[in-house]
Amino acid sequence: MKPAPFEYHAPRSLDEALQTLADAGEGGKVLAGGQSLIPLLNMRLAAPAHLVDINRLDALAAVDVEAGGVRVGALARHAQVERSAPVAAAQPLLRRALRLVAHPVIRNRGTVVGSLAHADPAAELPAVLTLLGGSVRLARTGAVRDVPAATFFTGPLESAIQPGELAVSAFFPAPPPRSGTAFHELARRHGDYALAGIAALVVLDDEGRIASATVAGVSLGPVPVLLDVTEALGGKPADSADWASAARAVRDGIDPEADIHATADYRRHLAGVLAERALRDAAREAADA
Repeated sequence: MKPAPFEYHAPRSLDEALQTLADAGEGGKVLAGGQSLIPLLNMRLAAPAHLVDINRLDALAAVDVEAGGVRVGALARHAQVERSAPVAAAQPLLRRALRLVAHPVIRNRGTVVGSLAHADPAAELPAVLTLLGGSVRLARTGAVRDVPAATFFTGPLESAIQPGELAVSAFFPAPPPRSGTAFHELARRHGDYALAGIAALVVLDDEGRIASATVAGVSLGPVPVLLDVTEALGGKPADSADWASAARAVRDGIDPEADIHATADYRRHLAGVLAERALRDAAREAADA
């Protein structure tokens, strides 16, 4: 199939892009990496009247390690962020998650911010942003706002981006001291969307006890599922924590849906198994920090 007819725009500046989106209103769609959008257009699951190609806005390709985290511009490709040593040092969870995104050919073109804007609950990066308490910066003509991950994802393939707005960057906070992260998922084939996935963050106190433990789930709900399992671990030292209890808390705290790939019960079981692995690995990293 081929896309429905649309008017193509290739702005040369951010101001021009924002004005084009403002003029297009609800009929405008942004093209960056296109790895999700192009298939939707070809299958006519999306039929915008205006396609705004931002690939000439080179300033949006920046990736900056700032005080407190990493800011990723709207045109920064998955591979660019994945291969960045400064990014991996500042926020190692980003590299871990990006290595699980599809295949290298997709990561060479797809963009980090585009994945967030697509808001697929089966994707890795929305879960990472949610777990870390990050945010997405949205711009429109004459205004800019930062939207926390907790309110950015509003439903399957739905976000807080309003007509006329462009997601210009995303901010991934750096991990706190004495913390560790991990990401585990299971897919039928490497590169497929995960049947279930868990990103974990564990923080230890000065005595090596678990001060906090949180997980974010992939493919476990209509938006990334965030769960605090600190209470289930009882403030014990990392080397004697009851990870099985935390896994039960995760299974009890989610309500996954069934589809042609997996039943709800199977997803719930996977979430518990993956949470135990991810939390254990994150705690091990925190102990070594």
